[in-house]
Amino acid sequence: MRTIVLNIPDTDRLPSFDYSAYLAAKLYEDELLSAGQASSLANLSKRAFIELMGKYGISPFSTKVEDLLDDVANA
Repeated sequence: MRTIVLNIPDTDRLPSFDYSAYLAAKLYEDELLSAGQASSLANLSKRAFIELMGKYGISPFSTKVEDLLDDVANA
């Protein structure tokens, strides 16, 4: 696992929240991490991570038609 250190400036414009969870949610949204990987990065259970994504306006569900068809075929 890589370690990244971010120096975030103090400003009133930036919201106060867990930046690792926000980054994990965005990486999940961009399909760069799986839900399990993202929840690990955020240091949350997968369930807690999926619930948190709603706070950031990110759907835990894929919007790709191919994924929907795969889900239907596997159901």
